[in-house]
Amino acid sequence: MGNASSMLTQYDIEEVQEHCHKLFSLQEIVSLYQRFCQLDRNAKGFISADEFLSVPEFAMNPLSQRLLKMVDGLNFKDFVAFLSAFSAKASVQQKIQLIFKVYDSDGNGKVSFNDILEVLRDLSGSFISDNQREQVLTQLLKEAGYLRDSYLMLDDFIKVLCMISLPGTIEQEKVRRENH
Repeated sequence: MGNASSMLTQYDIEEVQEHCHKLFSLQEIVSLYQRFCQLDRNAKGFISADEFLSVPEFAMNPLSQRLLKMVDGLNFKDFVAFLSAFSAKASVQQKIQLIFKVYDSDGNGKVSFNDILEVLRDLSGSFISDNQREQVLTQLLKEAGYLRDSYLMLDDFIKVLCMISLPGTIEQEKVRRENH
């Protein structure tokens, strides 16, 4: 699986569905496999960062360099798992975990003030000065009970996100799960 010259078997599809928590249907996985094979220009069975940059939506993303660190060398199964966080069917928790990984650029399981500042700089460009970004971030962390030199683990990161934009979203997620 993953080589452009090979075909997906029913077993491969089911294995990928399990790996991505059944967020994609059989047809969606087949479509993703076709896209994966298009991106895997050398038919190596994995996609390099350069191959990922051939996707215009990805290349134009202000966080593309951070995302590239996460996607370089993905095989098909990991490609689908990575994309699953972008699915409408993905839980808020799955989406937050991906966001946390984007902020945690060194992969140490902690997000520092500077990690957040770098992402804010990538997102806002020159529209906001470094000083303004630092002031806003310092105040936000203070309101959440953290200092500038604090390291945020995933649970801490979620707490900060909840303060700024997610309370309604988390409630909607609970209702959605109860109805399914």
